[in-house]
Amino acid sequence: MSELKRTPLFELYGNYPSSRCIDFGGWELPVQFYGIQREHEAVRTAAGLFDVSHMGEFMVTGKDAEKFIQQMTTNDVTKLKINQAQYTLMCYPDGGVVDDLLVYKLSEIEFMLVVNASNIDKDLEWLQKHLNGDVTLENRSDHTALLALQGPNAAQILSRVTDHDIHSLNPFHFINEANVSGAPVLLSRTGYTGEDGFEIYCSSQDAPKVWEGLVAVSEPDELIPAGLGARDTLRFEAKLPLYGQELSKDITPLEAGVGFFVKLDKGEFIGRNVLAEQKEQGLKRKLVGIEMIDRGIPRHGYSVYAGDERIGEVTTGTQSPTLKRNLGLAILEIDYTKLDTEVSVEIRGKKLRAKVIKAPFYKRPKAAKEGEK
Repeated sequence: MSELKRTPLFELYGNYPSSRCIDFGGWELPVQFYGIQREHEAVRTAAGLFDVSHMGEFMVTGKDAEKFIQQMTTNDVTKLKINQAQYTLMCYPDGGVVDDLLVYKLSEIEFMLVVNASNIDKDLEWLQKHLNGDVTLENRSDHTALLALQGPNAAQILSRVTDHDIHSLNPFHFINEANVSGAPVLLSRTGYTGEDGFEIYCSSQDAPKVWEGLVAVSEPDELIPAGLGARDTLRFEAKLPLYGQELSKDITPLEAGVGFFVKLDKGEFIGRNVLAEQKEQGLKRKLVGIEMIDRGIPRHGYSVYAGDERIGEVTTGTQSPTLKRNLGLAILEIDYTKLDTEVSVEIRGKKLRAKVIKAPFYKRPKAAKEGEK
């Protein structure tokens, strides 16, 4: 059995006696520090600090770097200005998803791609297979740490450890060569929780200093570390997709409800023809929200039925920590995706009633969005 990988912050987990680690795609990562419910609520009401250093970072450089990324991804990278970031996807020729990722434009000839940890090797191989022109691809994952500071108090906490004007930093913009807790970082107003927040990229050796600096300047209960459990429930409530569940080689971006990030009019890219055909002919299935009527919790992989006919499956489900309701995301045949359509979920051999509801299940209050564009 191979040894689990550890992030540069692993030794700090011992500062939290209640922390518990699990094997997450070959990484020994904390599923919780204080408990999923408490950490979830902290991010919704104050702030949480996540170690997501297992994510992958690739540098793409050269005069043809933009052209290469444009060919490989679904969004329009030519719309990015320097110091802007973009959510996008890489697809196979059949429209299935290789991975979803963020693209950061550092200069006219330099970009950073941030990919999912479980897909680092696969993504690297896929990109290398299609390299063309004056492009250099470098895997910087082993040298880069990533911290995510998320929640309504994130900006005021971060402002205590940096001199940069972060309050005027718009979502999906970043400051390159910023300084946080005395360490050089790339500071991005992005996140995966449905809340305001920041992602902080730094060298592996500086990660503990950045983490401890943020914890040191926060007031009691203003900021707590948060693990994978809360990260999953937070992104689920906001209907942010997880690769391997809402997105996969068998689920297209259009079916997963992220068609906004597929720019069919930008020109050729891998998977475009199939996605264009899918949009023109109409979807045969799509991702929807469901709520249990009967008592039960829908879980990933559970079958969904209309009568005796299997019409799809749950991609993610839990009892929502914010709403206290048993909710799920499910990919269903298109005829059963209208709001209030009654379906059933097979849970432990029993078909329990549920209905299709609007998703995302949670959106942060508009007052929290003032100053954003």
